Amino acid sequence: MGIPVIVALSYCFIAFQADLRYSIPALVGASALIVAALAFSLYYGESKNIGWSPRTVIIIAAALRLLFLFRSPELSDDIFRYLWDGLTSAHGGNPYAFAPSAAQPAADGLLAHVNHPHLITIYPPAAQIIFAEGALLGGMLGMKALLVAADVAVCAIILRLLSRMKLPPSRAVIYAWHPLPILEIASSGHIDGAGVFFLMLAFMFLIPAKNAPSLPGSRSWLPPALAGLAFSAAALVKLFPLVLFPLFVFLAGRKGRGAFIAGAAFGAAMLTVPFLPHVFNIFSTLDVYVRNWEFAGFAFQALHLLIPAGAAARWLLAAFFLLITAFVYFSLFRKREGREKDVSPFSLFPAAFQAAYGITLAFLLLTPTLHPWYALYLACFLPFVPGAAGLVMTWAVLLSYRVLINYALLGVWEERDDIPALIWLSTIGAPLLCWLLAEKRAARFIRRITG
Repeated sequence: MGIPVIVALSYCFIAFQADLRYSIPALVGASALIVAALAFSLYYGESKNIGWSPRTVIIIAAALRLLFLFRSPELSDDIFRYLWDGLTSAHGGNPYAFAPSAAQPAADGLLAHVNHPHLITIYPPAAQIIFAEGALLGGMLGMKALLVAADVAVCAIILRLLSRMKLPPSRAVIYAWHPLPILEIASSGHIDGAGVFFLMLAFMFLIPAKNAPSLPGSRSWLPPALAGLAFSAAALVKLFPLVLFPLFVFLAGRKGRGAFIAGAAFGAAMLTVPFLPHVFNIFSTLDVYVRNWEFAGFAFQALHLLIPAGAAARWLLAAFFLLITAFVYFSLFRKREGREKDVSPFSLFPAAFQAAYGITLAFLLLTPTLHPWYALYLACFLPFVPGAAGLVMTWAVLLSYRVLINYALLGVWEERDDIPALIWLSTIGAPLLCWLLAEKRAARFIRRITG
């Protein structure tokens, strides 16, 4: 019981800070203790049965999120844009038609808190539907409650998938009790929590239990079609899951590939149609984002020093990411070679998660804009691929909140320091350190047995 107590007390320490913007060192220190405890639970749980039941994992996960549900979103103001978009849709408007600064205010006083009010919303259609539902449920609290419910559901899906993989349920705590989803979803209310929910739901539909009865031929298309619907929702909450589309086509197999693609296409169409024709205005804001925005991206900062043209540096990083992604997919697809044509998706499940983990980690290391909540898409893979790099990255990104200290105290947004390099190098160095320690242990063992 020691680890749950340490985790709970650390979260209580964070939750009772008056304002997290003035308590970044305390947040970073307490979250480091939590992640260290989770890492120990992972190491211990692989060799011995910790004894945490799925119910225990879920109850503690829900309780930890409730600690932050009623807090103001001090670490980010994105939720105010969500509310603006949601209220606009709820009142019969189209959030893609006008930028907030040019539109009729959807709520008195809300516009003053909306970031980048001169830009049309950048959030895709599925996100807009969730924004409208959250706004109708009760404003900020309703929005956060909806996203917290989705996040607790993610914990339940992870537990179910771990059971299907015959892995210990204690692995689920690496996400369920991790500081990143609790701070970014329960505290800040980031929409990425819904994206992770739909993404994990798509995995669950494609990977049946080993002992699940097979559906009759007339209904065998249903699971991949449902996976396609879930995937379309994930991709239209945040666009990042699009890079994982080949992975899901691969998992669907020859028989389910068409149903998955059809489900994804149908879902995308149904989610997008309500916002036509103005939905295409989203690309103007995406263009601004891709060309100009940057935050805590060490690879971009380092390359920009060598290549003064920022656009060229961005294109080089994008090309490098695509090469890594192509290599990962090539390695994954080769696993089918020499096997039967219709390999059970279950047998490819671990390799699929490893591929998703590698692609997501590469994206986070190479993106010019690395907001902490982007790493939620990596955190959800940790229970299945508990790599040292991913575990360190999902904590280290919280260091980037150091900009809020001067911003809250002095109104100065200053990003020029060594924090991006620390995030990047600690992520790269963690697996190297683990390898060196393993090599030393192996060398000592060989010397011991050889006298």
